[in-house]
Amino acid sequence: MNQEKIKQLSNLLKKLNLGGVTSELQQEAKGFLTDLDPAELSLAEQALIQAGLKPEDLRHLCAAHIEVLKDNLKLDSALPGGHMIDTLQKEHEIILSFLDKLEIVNQKIQRQEEYQANSEEWQELKHIVEHLLGAEPHHQREEQILFPELEKRGVFGPPQIMVQEHEELRKHKHELERLARETSIIDFNGLKRQLDANAKFLVFNLRDHIFKENNILYPTALEVIKEATIWEEMKQEADKIGYCCFTPQ
Repeated sequence: MNQEKIKQLSNLLKKLNLGGVTSELQQEAKGFLTDLDPAELSLAEQALIQAGLKPEDLRHLCAAHIEVLKDNLKLDSALPGGHMIDTLQKEHEIILSFLDKLEIVNQKIQRQEEYQANSEEWQELKHIVEHLLGAEPHHQREEQILFPELEKRGVFGPPQIMVQEHEELRKHKHELERLARETSIIDFNGLKRQLDANAKFLVFNLRDHIFKENNILYPTALEVIKEATIWEEMKQEADKIGYCCFTPQ
């Protein structure tokens, strides 16, 4: 790894965190990140944590620097079927499709004048929530297999951030489930406001989370874990945890 480049990138991320994305910083970032190495980005984030920035604070700069970096981030698509990363990616595609559906069904419910428990919209909402909660094996495979392997190789920052996001996303998924199954409705407008807030949180933050995993964490994993035997061992451990109800064969 180019340690000088990591240091420069760390300084750039600090600027983004303090001042947000300005046109000047955009130009500086684009010039610097033409040949971005995802592992170097991960190590830069890690360097900020080691310098005293809390992982939860680091999360807030993700949106800023992702906006700057997204044109330069690419994940190798030539993975064999069944590879752990390939499966995680394909699950992401399906999760994103459920987020699209959640966005649409929430908009429809927000237009309802009265609670209709058996309406098509509320049944669709329950179906979506069931599948978002059903993504738990996906997160467990990351947290119990992929992230520890990265940490063994000195990559701590990005896995820590992703675990924290998993925990926050779980809370909102369970709250969405509670709202979808609510039966004693006294204040329907209040229910809609809570539903709207939770749905929008999940749609925005889970999309953002998936983008970061696809474009930063997974490419980092592919770069630092070179041994095919390790990937095979990880696949066997993933099989033991199991897969989502929607995981492609």
